[in-house]
Amino acid sequence: MPIQPYLNFNGRAEEAIEFYKRALGAKVTRLMRFKDMPGPRPPSMDPRNDEKVMHSDLRIGDTTIHASDGQCQGAPTFSGISLSLTAPSDAEAERLFAALSDGGKVTMPMNKTFFASRFGMLNDRFGVAWMVVVER
Repeated sequence: MPIQPYLNFNGRAEEAIEFYKRALGAKVTRLMRFKDMPGPRPPSMDPRNDEKVMHSDLRIGDTTIHASDGQCQGAPTFSGISLSLTAPSDAEAERLFAALSDGGKVTMPMNKTFFASRFGMLNDRFGVAWMVVVER
C-alpha cells in the first residue's frame, strides 16, 4: 500500500512541475486543470483560475507525487514534513542536491555522516523541505 505525498502549491503548481522535471527528471503522468472539472462551476471557484492545476501526478523514480494549485491564494507553505530522496551514488546525490537547492535555501550542506556517505537538507524555491541521502 503506497503512501503518496500531495503538495499544494497555492497557485505555483505549473512552475513547480517544470522545476521538478528539470531538477529530478519528473514525468507528468496526469494533469487536470480547473476548467476541465465536469458540471457547474462552484460559486467559490474564481474563473481566473481556470488554467491552474486542479490535480497532477508526477512520477519521480518509483514514486508518485501529487501536486495541485489548491486554493490559488498566494505563496505555498509547507511545514512539518520533508521529502527524503535516496540517491544511488555520492555524485548523483550532489547533482540532485544542487538542482533542488537552486533558488532555495540549504539548511544542512551535503556531508558525510555516521549513517550515510552523503546527506544534506534544503528547502527548495517553493519551500518544500528535502533530505538527500546516500545510504550506507
